[in-house]
Amino acid sequence: MVTVTQNHYCDGYSLRLQQLYPSNPEATVSLAPSSDQRLYQQLADSFAEAIHEGTLKPGKRLPAIRRVAQSHQVSVNTVLNAWQLLEDRGLIEARPQSGYYVRGVLPAVTRHGEHKTRVRDPGSGKLDLIDKVFAAQNHPDYINISLACPQDSELFPATRIARITASLLRRHPNLIGRYALPPGSERLREEIARRALHAGQRLTADEITLTHGCMEALQLALRAVTQPGDCVGLESPTYFFLFPLLASLGLKALEIPTDPQHGLSLDALEMLLQEQRIKALIAMPGVQNPLGCGMSLANKKRLAKLVNTYHVPLIEDGLYDELQFDWPLSPAVKAFDRDGWVIYCTSFTKTVAPDFRIGWTAAGRFHDAIARLKAVSSMAESALLSETLAEFLASGGYDHHLRTLRRRYAANLDEARGLIARYFPQGTRATLPRGGFVFWVELPGNVKTTEMFDRLLQEQICVTPGALYSLSERYNHALRLSCCYPFDARYSRAIQRAGEIACELSGLPAGEAQGVPLRPQTV
Repeated sequence: MVTVTQNHYCDGYSLRLQQLYPSNPEATVSLAPSSDQRLYQQLADSFAEAIHEGTLKPGKRLPAIRRVAQSHQVSVNTVLNAWQLLEDRGLIEARPQSGYYVRGVLPAVTRHGEHKTRVRDPGSGKLDLIDKVFAAQNHPDYINISLACPQDSELFPATRIARITASLLRRHPNLIGRYALPPGSERLREEIARRALHAGQRLTADEITLTHGCMEALQLALRAVTQPGDCVGLESPTYFFLFPLLASLGLKALEIPTDPQHGLSLDALEMLLQEQRIKALIAMPGVQNPLGCGMSLANKKRLAKLVNTYHVPLIEDGLYDELQFDWPLSPAVKAFDRDGWVIYCTSFTKTVAPDFRIGWTAAGRFHDAIARLKAVSSMAESALLSETLAEFLASGGYDHHLRTLRRRYAANLDEARGLIARYFPQGTRATLPRGGFVFWVELPGNVKTTEMFDRLLQEQICVTPGALYSLSERYNHALRLSCCYPFDARYSRAIQRAGEIACELSGLPAGEAQGVPLRPQTV
């Protein structure tokens, strides 16, 4: 009997997973000649999805190459190329005179232990460590395997953006001869409102404020809804640059437990809201940094209901939302915002043009306050850059570009986890991102990743230790890695060297046979 399951992969095309042989399940896909992917890439993606979903389990032998070629009506070379790609990603391994097998399981990061919620000020020691890591990340001679700033020119449509910019200057040379004034490019705000429908948000151009990247959007939101001395709820772990941001505004932080697979603990949040312990909340429900997890649809609806019920603003950081691997995209919490208590913040720095630094916010009941703060802070965004981005969004090329990015990052994450499994100590755990390009690694034993950071820095390799992502000492054994760089010999060697030092510090052997983790199922 043939069992057919409908599924979706990161770029949105459908995969048909068929159990053709009960004793040896095989994943097949209808390969589309018109696709922008080559056949071997489509084939590799279909088997990768079957591995992630558990259809092909660790240790199982893959179907014979000729059998796969016949069932998919492709050449033997196509299958061999697909197998090579899966090997490169660390998903399968060849065994001499036996065939190809699914690699074993690198344990996923599990829920952390007891988490005491304490109000904390970002101390000078923590801020100094952030400055030290950030300085190293910006050093041009260092190999960076942690910075969440894509540095591969192939990841961005630079040539097309340059053509659009040049065309705009030819047609409208006065763009650079006049000031951009609030509220900024109407055309761009209209395009943003149109695209926001993908995240379930019904917005008008007048409800959108353009900002200088996502960080300014977060800063403006905090200034609009808090006063110095107030306490702000944060996920734990959370994006480390929120700590100096809070310190600059005279705000305190209260860290809320965050599950590595399911996101922010809503039970803990509800208790804090009932006790009126926080004045605002910053969270990344779509794709969280640094964990890479995402909240379920039910939890997003519950989160929206909580902040609307208790009248505590949620500052929703959606920076990675368009890089979710699942399709269709999971809606933002803002989509369920009944009375305007959710302030949605994001930017195009991770997807289109980092140097443009164009972001935006939809602030609901706080729109007017944020618009005024934006005007007195930085007036407006560049008209030339805004019109360039608007034309790119209107041209229809953005969706194709996003599909390419999602596929690239999903493959990069697989490959990076394969390297972690091979070179890091046995017992190492890693999260399984639902989008974006960062993931979280926890080391066994008493390894302090700040010591790893110092050791690697001597070899001009930069990582970000887990101590940055919390005001507590809870994550001293963890680090964040990033997969937005060219996967060349330098990058691979840097991860290998990080693993070797981790093995030295832990006294444990490398986990060569562990393999890679399976993508977690949504509960």
